[in-house]
Amino acid sequence: MKRVAVYLSVVVAATCLTPTQNAFASKSSVSLQVQSTPNAGESIVTFYGQVKPAAKARIEISSFDGIAWKVTPFKTTSSKSGAWQITAVATAIKAEGQYRATAYIKNKKSISKPANFKVDNSKTFPDHNALFITPETSKLTGGRIKGSDISRWQHPNDQPIDFKQMFDAGIRFVIIKGSDAQEKADIETMKWLVGDRNAAQAAGLYTGMYHFAYLPNSTDEEYVIRDAKAQAQKVIWRLATLGGYNERDLPVALDLENNCVKKSSSGVCTKFLPRSLVTLWAETWLETVEAKTGRKPILYSYAQFLESAMTRSEKLRQYPLWLAHYGINPADPLTQPGQRPAIGCFVHSWSTANCSSQWQIWQYSSCGIGKRYGVPSNRLDLNVFRGTSDTFLSLIKGKWQPEPADMMPINEPTAINLISVNSTDTNKPVEVNVEVFRNIGTPVVTGTVVFRPLDEKVKVKKQSAVRAASGRWELKIEGLPAGLTAGTLNYVDISKTHADNQLPLSINLMQGPELPTPTPTPKPTPTKRPGDSCAKQIKH
Repeated sequence: MKRVAVYLSVVVAATCLTPTQNAFASKSSVSLQVQSTPNAGESIVTFYGQVKPAAKARIEISSFDGIAWKVTPFKTTSSKSGAWQITAVATAIKAEGQYRATAYIKNKKSISKPANFKVDNSKTFPDHNALFITPETSKLTGGRIKGSDISRWQHPNDQPIDFKQMFDAGIRFVIIKGSDAQEKADIETMKWLVGDRNAAQAAGLYTGMYHFAYLPNSTDEEYVIRDAKAQAQKVIWRLATLGGYNERDLPVALDLENNCVKKSSSGVCTKFLPRSLVTLWAETWLETVEAKTGRKPILYSYAQFLESAMTRSEKLRQYPLWLAHYGINPADPLTQPGQRPAIGCFVHSWSTANCSSQWQIWQYSSCGIGKRYGVPSNRLDLNVFRGTSDTFLSLIKGKWQPEPADMMPINEPTAINLISVNSTDTNKPVEVNVEVFRNIGTPVVTGTVVFRPLDEKVKVKKQSAVRAASGRWELKIEGLPAGLTAGTLNYVDISKTHADNQLPLSINLMQGPELPTPTPTPKPTPTKRPGDSCAKQIKH
């Protein structure tokens, strides 16, 4: 860790939502939290918080000497999202004192509430082995470094996670959901990413970020490659808005566990992407992220999927594997994740001669007891890392610092292309296929599409846009009246990454025959007892 004269290192974090600096108004605020951060070798203190409304601001820390507030040497710049973090050795500050943060932007300033703080030297460990492995985790995990992974589901009713309790319970790394290929889920993800990352790192945890992938509905290799690069671009932008990798970040991970690309109205999968194309997509995504960030990303999946949905690939084998396998105990030295319960092996890119898998992280349970780890949800995923503390720390080598061009754009120009419209009568939905491109010719990364009638009196009963691939949607419209309905097909991006766009679209429908109203026959509903999905899992 590099430090200036006051032994200061700075890490800046941010979300992908990047309002302009004009948003910083008289009602702006800046938050401050300060705490001792567990560390090996020297006592560390972390100051962190966020400017709201989100804006890029100059942050400085002041301390109270009993008479007046005095500016300290601790300064940084928040990202456009307003998130900021400062890490310093404890000897550079008072053992006990009162602090506040001031945010400056365009000659305006906002001051946080004061925070009282006392250095906790019990958070200092003699070496990384003592930091990573506690007597309890040694017993529960067979001496392996213990971790977790979280998403919005660990925040029921918008409750925060107590990461200090998570650290005290033995967790040393947490992988946070950072992005999703589906727009709605991605927006929900962003609600917690930055705050969880800042709080977890301040509590002494190493953090990672994973992207939940959806594969494209296409058998065209060029189209598959294009989609993989678009989803990789989303992750690169997201990482850039966090300020790149810092000294507590693991490489980003790809969550790939589903090769269904089309479902029926009842939710049954009707089309799967071929194995060779799933493999091509994964190779492209991993290579694209590695080329930009300088670190090999991690691939998350499970052995059955790796065998049945992908082909063996020497390219894939070069990337760390995060393997999900429940029901066996990591404390048992004879157990190996990724093995079949009966005779035979799973055969995939990471298979070994003894029928196990060459994994780096093992997700051994989805049934961790949430409250034990300071998590409001009942359940929590639990993981272990394969290797020593030195092996673990090797994952965080290399700091990618994004350039301005790596940041997610704001209202980037777009082009919309209508592929096809299928319409018959009022009894059947109108099906519209549309794609939207960035000004450089690649698919847009965020947003969705919607049809809007010009006549406000015309109401659309229902419409749904299903993502077919990055920048491509299948829009179904129901409830339009017979005759000609003039309107616009709109591309809408609430994140304002890409500029909204539209094109004229008129839909002509015949009146469908009147359908008889079915009379439902009541049937007794059998009482089913819900199964316990944790019955055969490890519950720590």
